This record gives sequence, C-alpha cells and structure tokens, in this order.
Amino acid sequence: MMNSTTKHLLHCALLITVIVICEVFSGGIKIDENSFTIVDPWTEYGQVATVLLYLLRFLTLLTLPQVLFNFCGLVFYNAFPEKVVLKGSPLLAPFICIRVVTRGDFPDLVKMNVLRNINTCLDTGLENFLIEVVTDKAVHLAQHRRIREIVVPKEYKTRTGALFKSRALQYCLEDTVNVLNDNDWIVHLDEETLLTENSVRGIINFVLDGKHPFGQGLITYANENVVNWLTTLADSFRVSDDMGKLRLQFKLFHKPLFSWKGSYVVTQVGAERSVSFDNGIDGSVAEDCFFAMRAFSQGYTFNFIEGEMYEKSPFTLLDLLQQRKRWLQGILLVVHSKMIPFKHKLLLGISVYSWVTMPLSTSNIIFAGLYPIPCPNLVDFVCAFIAAINIYMYVFGVLKSFSLYRFGLLKFLACVLGAVCTIPVNVVIENVAVIWGLVGKKHKFYVVQKDVRVLETV
Repeated sequence: MMNSTTKHLLHCALLITVIVICEVFSGGIKIDENSFTIVDPWTEYGQVATVLLYLLRFLTLLTLPQVLFNFCGLVFYNAFPEKVVLKGSPLLAPFICIRVVTRGDFPDLVKMNVLRNINTCLDTGLENFLIEVVTDKAVHLAQHRRIREIVVPKEYKTRTGALFKSRALQYCLEDTVNVLNDNDWIVHLDEETLLTENSVRGIINFVLDGKHPFGQGLITYANENVVNWLTTLADSFRVSDDMGKLRLQFKLFHKPLFSWKGSYVVTQVGAERSVSFDNGIDGSVAEDCFFAMRAFSQGYTFNFIEGEMYEKSPFTLLDLLQQRKRWLQGILLVVHSKMIPFKHKLLLGISVYSWVTMPLSTSNIIFAGLYPIPCPNLVDFVCAFIAAINIYMYVFGVLKSFSLYRFGLLKFLACVLGAVCTIPVNVVIENVAVIWGLVGKKHKFYVVQKDVRVLETV
C-alpha cells in the first residue's frame, strides 16, 4: 500500500499533466503557428460584438482567486494525510457539545445518527461530551445522560427577527437555554452528518490546542450506500474545495476569506455567543456564511481540522438545484449586507460574482469556437489554467472520496470518468440555479430530502 507522501506526489503529477494538456489543446501554450488567432475581430465582427466578446472572455478571470487558492491548497499541503494521531489524552479535553439542528422532519434519521455519533465518540475515547439536538418539532429522543433535546418554541423571536436555522441556533445561546460555559466547545452538525473516529481525534487535537476559537474540516459524500451517483459525483468538486481553498485559507491565513460550510463547524462557546446568529433576515438564508464573515470582521481566527466527516449528496437533481440556488441567494445577501465591512468580504464578493456571471462566462465555450478573438498570451494561459483546475477538482474529489480497495480498479476508474462526464450536467444545473436565484424569492430556506428510508418506502 502506498504511503501518503507517494499518493500526494502522484496526485501533483496528475494535476500538472491535466494543466499541460489543457494549456496545449486550448492554445494557452503555443506550440505551432495554428495556435495563434490571426483574425482581426474589429473588422470581422464589428466594434460592439468585439467589445462583448472580450468582456465575456475577461469574466472568466473572476474565478482566478479561488482557483489559485485551490491549486495551492491541493499542492502545498499533503492531500492524502495519514490517520489523525491524538496529541493529548481525550480525558483532558474540555467539554464538547455536539449540536445538531433539524426541523424535525426526519426523526428516525436523527435518532439513528445520534446513536451512531455517540458510539463513534466513545470508541475514540472521548468522555466529556454531550449530543444536543435542536429541533422545531419534537423528535422524542430516548432519555440518555449524553443526549439533550431542545424544542424551539413557536413563539420564540430573536431581537433582529432571525429565521430558519439561525433562529434555532440563537435560541440555544439564550441564557435560559444555554448550559455551556464560555470555555466549552460546540461541534455543529447537520442532521445527516456522521462523525468518524478520525474527525473526533482531529476535533480533540483542535480544542486541546485552543489557539483558534473557530475551525472546520473535510466532508466527503461517497460513503456507505450512494443514493444518487450523478449528484454524488457532482459533489466531488466540493471535496476538492475543502482540501484546497478551505484548507489553505485556514492553515495559512487563519481567516475565512471565502467563508466556510454550515456543517463540521467547531466553535468555542464564548466566541460564538459574542458573534451571534441573530443577524436578521438577510443573515438567515446562508447563516453559516454570515456568521463566518462577522467573526472575521471582529478579528477572530480560524484553523483547519484534520479528519473527515460523512454526509450524503442530494438525492435528486431538483434537490441539488434548490440547494445551489439557496446558497447563491444567501451568499449574495451576505455580500450586500452593510453589517460586513467591504475589506472582509472582498474575496467572497469576487467569488460569488464569478458564480452570478457563470451563464455569461460559460458562453465562451460556444463563442470562442464560433468567433475567435486574439488575446494576450498571458490571458490565454490563465483561462486554460482555470479550466484545467476546475476539471481536475472533479477528478481529485473522486480520488479522495472513493476507495480503490472498496470499489476495485475498474469501478474506481469509471467513477473518475463519470465525474468528468458530469461536468456538463453540473454546469447546466449551476447556470439554472443562478438564473432562478436571481429572479426567485430570496428569503426562503429549502431543506433537501435526507432520509434514504423515506425514498425506499415510496
């Protein structure tokens, strides 16, 4: 079996190969005279059309900051680290509350995952912990000394009128509800999120270190039974995003320059209460993003947590579309909020507007072939580099998520090829999500189907 360093070096070699291939075939690296565009667009297409073609081409560059972060994160840090080793005794770890927020629509799923997560913690040697389930509707969890069920009253309102998950999270921080000390820690999970022994060890190391009040780690989506192969392969991009951009911003800068996710969030109680989830309606659609930006603006620091957690991708393409639409709408509300200083949301703003303009930048695939325009060599090189990294993100996500030993070589290679083949489908979904998100209702919180057994009984 290959060690982690060998795997990382092979991954880097594959990444460089993909970049070179994309550069050569797209003309980013000129190897012959045919690689140069000799047409004069100003006389061939007219001034208005030429200006539009150049604008479309340069819109591609909006993605460059996050592409560079992903590239550096995937190359400069070992992409296949060994299992997490405890740096101290779990018995010495401060108190940890594992908090799960749910509407209560999937009580059986919540009950099953609570028991699984308790067993995972105990198997890792963690003793000083509690699992807290915060729900709008009672799920009637079994009485257990390590389980606390909190039902958010229907009449509860926050000071700023926060809604959805923000409202539930803020309710837990109220003095009459909160039972934690400021030096305790909270691990925020979605109702479908499963801990692993690796992630628990990573969390223990993070809280024992105690240098940073906020942290986050990797989530993978191809574990146990895969419900929808198309959406799971599409989510391989998110795995790469965690190991690239997310890891670099936290390990090198210790800041959420591009925000973070809403699950596998670890916070120190005092810092969380100081930042607060009570951020009004605009802070309730992408509450995780708004919280991270507020914490960033208040000077709090972040770190990356080693060890992965498990989730499942949306079960249907419609759920995937709804999920992406909500993320876009929520992040736009964050970027446009006056509560977040401009300097703290600059990179996030560039990132989300590269998403908003995706229908325009995607059109380059068609127009570049039909109406070629000469560009500076550097621009052609950078555009090809961006395309190469985005393609490789799907490949690496599969390499990281799927086990060669579990699937076998042929099925494993089929998954890699399948991830590349899902790119056109994912591009269409992302474009539809952008258009729908821009014209649709902004303050809505869509929850995707999460219980596999519900699908099986339909």
